[in-house]
Amino acid sequence: MKAITRDKEGHYIILKGSIQQEDITLVNIYAPNIGAPKYIKNLLEDFKGEIDSNTIIAGDFNTPLTPLDRSSRQKISKETETLNEALDQMDLIDIYRELHHKTTEFTFFSSAHGTFSKTDHMIGHKQNLYKFKKSEIISSIFSDHNGMKLEPNCNKTCKDIGTHGG
Repeated sequence: MKAITRDKEGHYIILKGSIQQEDITLVNIYAPNIGAPKYIKNLLEDFKGEIDSNTIIAGDFNTPLTPLDRSSRQKISKETETLNEALDQMDLIDIYRELHHKTTEFTFFSSAHGTFSKTDHMIGHKQNLYKFKKSEIISSIFSDHNGMKLEPNCNKTCKDIGTHGG
């Protein structure tokens, strides 16, 4: 581990280090319930200089990024469209969605609204999609969020990169 940056409110932590002699930056985000897309967009812009092709951004974004990420299939908000445009401009993609174009699996259940959504995401650089063999959602009985797993496309000594439901 080379560096750790975190905010006082506990909304993000950035870990810089290396895995198998390759530099990697892991960003974990727990976006606030209100104004999540704008918060994430601003955070990405603040750390733009630190985000490169070896960055994985994961966590609870508290917002679905596509209509497929909601059981209700409602349209995404203008704020979310703006966030998606920012991700696109930075050449960042939702790895799970790229590997599962039409899959409707969810990471969060809202008992208040009776809806399912995928608010947890793993974002990476477009040019590095080939580095990942598999991304999956793992059921959790201990939380209202399911976990996510990202499996690198490398030899047996590689470990899975993942985030857990919170």
